[in-house]
Amino acid sequence: MAVTPPGCPVCPTLPPPLPPSKPAEKPLQSATWADLPGWADDDLPAAFTTFRDSCRTLEKRELWQATCAATRGVDAATLQNPAALRGWFETTFRPWAMTNPDGSRSGLITGYYEPVLQGSRKPSRQYPYPVFGPPDDLITVDLGDLYPELKHLRLRGRLQGKKLVPYYDRADWRTQESKRSPKALVWVADEIDLFFMEIQGSGQIALDDGERIRMGYADQNGHPYRSIGRWLIDQGELNSDQASMQGIKDWAAAHPQRLNELLGQNPSLVFFRVLPVTGSGPPGALGLPLTPQRSLAVDPRQIPLGAPIWLSTTQPNSEQTLTRLMLAQDTGGAIRGPVRADFYWGSGPEAGALAGRMRQKGRLWVLLPAAYQPPAAANAMPDTAP
Repeated sequence: MAVTPPGCPVCPTLPPPLPPSKPAEKPLQSATWADLPGWADDDLPAAFTTFRDSCRTLEKRELWQATCAATRGVDAATLQNPAALRGWFETTFRPWAMTNPDGSRSGLITGYYEPVLQGSRKPSRQYPYPVFGPPDDLITVDLGDLYPELKHLRLRGRLQGKKLVPYYDRADWRTQESKRSPKALVWVADEIDLFFMEIQGSGQIALDDGERIRMGYADQNGHPYRSIGRWLIDQGELNSDQASMQGIKDWAAAHPQRLNELLGQNPSLVFFRVLPVTGSGPPGALGLPLTPQRSLAVDPRQIPLGAPIWLSTTQPNSEQTLTRLMLAQDTGGAIRGPVRADFYWGSGPEAGALAGRMRQKGRLWVLLPAAYQPPAAANAMPDTAP
């Protein structure tokens, strides 16, 4: 009903006041172990071993000190007794349901992997595409040094005179490549494979001399990630079912004259560092090797790195249930929000096929130390600083 202001009989009628907006839900909502689908069926020793290995880094953080100390009391007999190990988790941790601001508890679960590319230490007609490390003129400012509330945000740019301006985006960087090519780390055979290695954040290069090296994430140009799959859908080139990694590669192979246009839709550019091929996988955001099918990339503003996470989703492009205990060991430019994660499948083409098809709905429960109580603020989370 419209409202006439009091004492003003000839004034225009005012619209009714808007109802107060509903406050955002807290990202952590209390849960019980019975809420976790499939909790009684997982192979917990594999997840426990990964968590205990992570304690090399986690025990430096106050949130995890007591819990990491407790892992040293788990003997071989407990590891071999599923009920006993499950009891250890239920005593040591407390589950919290990750919740979106609108109160919903379902979100997007995607997959990623470590690709293997063919390459060389020298450019040639067979290997024409350079892979770069962080350029000398890239300036990174950690905003958390000035503003603690922005501890997960970094500003990247370059100097133009005395002014800091945005760094080159992907399209502008192409005009820089020829003069910067002497500083390329390696050269690879396929440009779109290189693009997807950037999306994955790491990869292996099988060199033409028989050596194999790992390319690990080193830095990024500061521009936001934009999905080329989404662009192809919006352009009517692919439908949503076709816009997988393989579908995009097939489209690129059929339209080589439009490859630059396609890749330029994502202004984000990743720079790498050379690493040995050791451990179970490439290093994640914790600096520890990722574990195939046990590591998740999460939004560190929402979930503390290193935390065990119960995942309930489905297998790639399937209705088959996938529930297991994972570890929050990585981050990603497209991973934003409380109920959003990227599932690490491993290395090579088989893992790539699974990762490329994975775009599932799912739920997350983060396991935090039993004594932990979240701050009263609606958007407050555990301290996630390294």
